[in-house]
Amino acid sequence: MKLTPFILTALCGISGWAQAADLLETFRAAQANDPVFAAARATQQAGLEKLPQGRSLLMPSISLNANSTFNDSTVQYHQPVVGLPGGGNQRYNSHGYSVNLTQPLYRQQNWLAYTESELQVVQAEAQFRIAEQDLILRVAEAYFDVLIAQDSVQLAEAQKIAIAEQLEYAKRNFEVGSATITDTHEAQARYDLTSAQEIAAQNDLEIKRRALQQLINAIPQDLRRLGKELKLETPQPDDMEKWVDDAQLSSPQLAIAQAGAEIAEKEVARNRGGHYPTIDLVASYADNSASGGGFGVGSDSTNKSIGVQLNLPLFQGGAVNSMWREAQANHERARQELENVRRTIATQTRQAYLGVVSGMAQVKALRQALTSSESVLEASKLGQEVGVRTNLDVLNAQQQLFSTRRDLYQAEYNYLVSQLRLKAAVGSLGEEDMARVNQALY
Repeated sequence: MKLTPFILTALCGISGWAQAADLLETFRAAQANDPVFAAARATQQAGLEKLPQGRSLLMPSISLNANSTFNDSTVQYHQPVVGLPGGGNQRYNSHGYSVNLTQPLYRQQNWLAYTESELQVVQAEAQFRIAEQDLILRVAEAYFDVLIAQDSVQLAEAQKIAIAEQLEYAKRNFEVGSATITDTHEAQARYDLTSAQEIAAQNDLEIKRRALQQLINAIPQDLRRLGKELKLETPQPDDMEKWVDDAQLSSPQLAIAQAGAEIAEKEVARNRGGHYPTIDLVASYADNSASGGGFGVGSDSTNKSIGVQLNLPLFQGGAVNSMWREAQANHERARQELENVRRTIATQTRQAYLGVVSGMAQVKALRQALTSSESVLEASKLGQEVGVRTNLDVLNAQQQLFSTRRDLYQAEYNYLVSQLRLKAAVGSLGEEDMARVNQALY
């Protein structure tokens, strides 16, 4: 018995995929619609504002003050004074304004805060880079999860049809007396089990489609799937430690931790600077006018000043020393966190590299196992026809074939995602890597 054309079609997944969306299209839809990525973009924009905020601490500050006051004063002199009025009640308006400028000349804490803001920008950009790579991985995983779920449904349908054929074959043989009722019961049990598996596969497909919908904000339609012959490529360079070295140089997680350690170091110096003097250039211009006064006459006055102002903190209740010790402890914590990130990156890179290598080996082994399973099924069916194999042998061979094919599909998807994870581990994952994976789809 040969596999029917319908079964072959279901196994190979040949259906209308010509207009299906590919991985790149799905990724671009996620870029525009994923709320997690949108939040990461807003976080980056907020982080970039740290630099002008830090720079503002070194720039001059200018303030304007204005006032308008109604005055009601009563003056009564104890003795008459020659040349002065005898006192009385005076009601008059006074108004004025002043402009004050302060330009820091020496403020160590402000300068260190500015250099810290540069590092905070580095952290914001590295965090957004992580978000970009995370989106690529999430899209690829969700996309291939849908594909494997679709494959599982098609395999369950094909297996159900194959078992149905075997069930009919067992019934006919029982009717003519060449088989026992046990063969029919075995085939019926497998048919019922496969029906249950088909329902579970359909439910899983719906769940996976909804997970992809969360990323692209649309119900996914048909998706392009893997070609028949996925080309396996070893990581380049084919040296695990070289990948680890690259990760130590370009990993965004490591860049964030390094910037955090430098910020903590600068915080130690900034808090130590709480004892240092500050020197500012100060200038002011004031213009005041009053329509009356204590002597009964109005006045206009203008005042201009410019100078250098020194402020030297002497004692602040021990707060400066306490903050300095706190900063030193935080610096040590940041150093240890940096070392932990460095080791974690090395471990993750090695795991990602081995994931690609082992994935290749698994795909090759399953391809060979699939060929063997197809041969076993054909031999079992032929043996059943000549009476040397039982109905149970054929059912077992069918189960092995479909399980092996499903495992092969899963291994191929895992291999492709492992390639992306390896690039992400070293901080070089980009849209061009997704485009390379996309070429394997049709």
